[in-house]
Amino acid sequence: MRTIQTVDLVVTNAKQLVTLRAEGKAAARVGPAMRQLGIIENGAFAATDGKIVRVGTADEVLRDTELSPAGELIDASGRVVTPGLVDSHTHAVFAGSRPKEFEMRLQGHSYQEIAAQGGGIHSSVRAFRATATEKLRQDGLKRLDKMLEFGTTTVEIKSGYGLSVDDELRALEVTNDLSRSHPVDVVPTFLGAHEVPEELAADRERYLGLVTEELVPEISRRKLALFCDVFCEEGVFTVGESERVLRAGKQHGLLPKIHAEEFTRSGGAALAARMEAVSAEHLLKVTEDDISAMRDAGVIAVLLPGVSFSLGLGDYAPARKMIEMGLPVALATDCNPGSSMTESMQIIVTLACVEMRMTAAEALAASTINGAFAVGLGSVCGSLEVGKKADALVLNMEDYRELPYHYGISNVEHVIKDGRVRVRSGSLVRP
Repeated sequence: MRTIQTVDLVVTNAKQLVTLRAEGKAAARVGPAMRQLGIIENGAFAATDGKIVRVGTADEVLRDTELSPAGELIDASGRVVTPGLVDSHTHAVFAGSRPKEFEMRLQGHSYQEIAAQGGGIHSSVRAFRATATEKLRQDGLKRLDKMLEFGTTTVEIKSGYGLSVDDELRALEVTNDLSRSHPVDVVPTFLGAHEVPEELAADRERYLGLVTEELVPEISRRKLALFCDVFCEEGVFTVGESERVLRAGKQHGLLPKIHAEEFTRSGGAALAARMEAVSAEHLLKVTEDDISAMRDAGVIAVLLPGVSFSLGLGDYAPARKMIEMGLPVALATDCNPGSSMTESMQIIVTLACVEMRMTAAEALAASTINGAFAVGLGSVCGSLEVGKKADALVLNMEDYRELPYHYGISNVEHVIKDGRVRVRSGSLVRP
């Protein structure tokens, strides 16, 4: 006898329901599997209490479920439905803006030259320290609103603009408050080793001690972050210093991530492999040996084409080589005031396809299921499967390949987060 389940949400009649459901062991997608989207024509899914309980064709789902009196039916006829987007690398809690630096780059100044003149990360640190906590919180909420409007339902936010014990803790406190007060799921990462603060430029050992011996234990004790990250780059932190930071993090239960090989081949990718980091990020200057080592260690490559675009580098991470060699690839905005001022994962998908030669399917997988694994939530979100969060997008298109093709606008019609419509007809739904 067939059991009819009462549900509080049904999304039905999708021309393409892009499920990204697992074909075997649940893991980040690699190689040809990044192009296997699990599309169901005329598809549907049903959810209750924020979780997906049924996925299939519209006929199957409607046959096996009934809508509760207060439930909602969304007719997605002629449109594409995908999982919510996962932005797996941002610095979205910051103060101020840096358009002057953008103009300087247009005039031929490099990122490093601008930093040497007092710009760059130090500029954002000065602004952050001078900004009241409530202002940081309100600005963060606005950025999360914009991300949600553009289809992001899960986001990682790194600290790193405080660079002192009090201000790094304040950054993570704001991030955790955003996680509690906004529909978007927020994953906090500690990036105290983003740079050496100006006041300790002559005593970097003292700052490394503050990071490893004071901040890491306190952040772990208060459960303010899931990950510990470090900027391993020439002129920032060496491989040895980066390893010290990541080992301190692991000792206190913070999983390792690393900014690596952005401007030079620093050795950060090899360190990511040795540390069995969850992810290595940027990776413009990696070699095939680096790719092999990260693949064998289970590291996910988080690529940030918005940075190359915004900085005018003319150089992008070798995504095609990574995919061909079986390294899992995720995509993210790196939303920050200096090198990638965007909240839109949609434009990142376009850049990944045009500049890194990823297919639309690969870019979508990298922005959903692989992004979820890059922030430790692969079993929770990133695909439309029974038991996962009901995080989904209804897109104004008939074919998922229109997502990178029709750029410069938002293709989002509705955003569903935890089974509730949070963006309807392109506009935020306020409680």
